[in-house]
Amino acid sequence: MEKVNELIKKAVSRRTFMAGAGTAAAAALLAGCNDATAPASAPSGGGTTPPAANPNLDVLNFALNLEYLEAEFYLYAATGQGLSAADAGTGAGTTKATGVAAVPWGSSGLAQYANEIAQDEVNHVRFLRKAITAANGTPISRPDIDLTFFAPLAVAAGITTTPTFNPFTSPQGFLIGAFVFEDVGVTAYHGAAGLLTDKTILTAAAGILGVEAYHAAAIRTLLVGMAAANNDQTYVKIANQVSALRGTLGGGNETALSSKSIVAADTTNAIAFARTTDQVLHIVYGTGGGAGVSKGGFFPSGLNGNIKATAS
Repeated sequence: MEKVNELIKKAVSRRTFMAGAGTAAAAALLAGCNDATAPASAPSGGGTTPPAANPNLDVLNFALNLEYLEAEFYLYAATGQGLSAADAGTGAGTTKATGVAAVPWGSSGLAQYANEIAQDEVNHVRFLRKAITAANGTPISRPDIDLTFFAPLAVAAGITTTPTFNPFTSPQGFLIGAFVFEDVGVTAYHGAAGLLTDKTILTAAAGILGVEAYHAAAIRTLLVGMAAANNDQTYVKIANQVSALRGTLGGGNETALSSKSIVAADTTNAIAFARTTDQVLHIVYGTGGGAGVSKGGFFPSGLNGNIKATAS
């Protein structure tokens, strides 16, 4: 765990030193990445950050943080711009998007798919904000988000040796960026289900989980299909390196990609994996085990709301 944290710290430091350097070489660096490592084993437990007085609203706001992140990623990839001020909320944080621009698609089909997912994530943001308000809660505004964190994350995963990876520079890079998020979203919603006591809210969350699972399945299938069509396993290997890092940070619960294993689920019952809020926080903060972590990674100032610090 210390080794992972040190890799990310060094990558962030090098990225700061190299600020202003171009990221057009990302694809070339990716092509020379190391072979994938095996995903971590099943989780040994892991604490769940204790929610406050109203767990239903706290969990919805926790999910809203993640939806803000996904919406920003897909919107920038599809359009070169992030959420509108109305969707981001009053007093919203900023999104660091240095070197980020709309992906040069080349394929109208993939561009259309990116636009569809972007709209889905915007709709999720709007839905959660309305649901929280309808339940007499206050929806959190978008926190500070760092879309350049992909660079040090790639170093920690062994994809590159310098923090230059930018998923917005190519369609293949975009699929890797999407892969970083989608499985996390599915496991987060599954894990949060047990914290919800309001059946109406639970039903709504299950509906969002279903859509996130469709997204994750499509991304995983596209990566494997692209590898088969081009007889090139480069990006499948990269995805598996991401998977291995996620497993290390977030308690396992990963299925390595291959032509024979596309679905992410346990092998005994074919049930989708679940993660505690604690495990999700460690992944999005880019930090291994330890209590009291409250910011970092994709959320440089931390999440907004009551569930924002790790408990273990």
